[in-house]
Amino acid sequence: MNEGRSNIELTREEEMVIVHGGTEPPFTGEFYDHFEKGVYVCRRCNKPLYRSNDKFESDCGWASFDDEIKGAIRKLVDKDEERTEIRCANCDAHLGHVFYGERFTPTNARHCVNSISMRFIPDTEV
Repeated sequence: MNEGRSNIELTREEEMVIVHGGTEPPFTGEFYDHFEKGVYVCRRCNKPLYRSNDKFESDCGWASFDDEIKGAIRKLVDKDEERTEIRCANCDAHLGHVFYGERFTPTNARHCVNSISMRFIPDTEV
């Protein structure tokens, strides 16, 4: 897989989320209701971010994961100083936010990720 900042051209919508920290509208992303087996990778650099077995239904409108692949995610205080932003640790692409204490899963974490920030690689291709 190609790691590091990619030379791929982003669409205007992808750039708005990945580069400028925007958010896609809820229930519109291709992965919010997607449960095929495989790996979710960063759309910009192809770094593996999440495994499908860590994905769960939270009914929040975005893809939800309760854990990331070790070392794949960088967490920082969001500019609103209330939320925790998540970014690709490899290329700094904005992914979404992580929330704690909601008790959806035993890890007590919900990574709320914009589908537009990821690509999916099915187990059959890994």
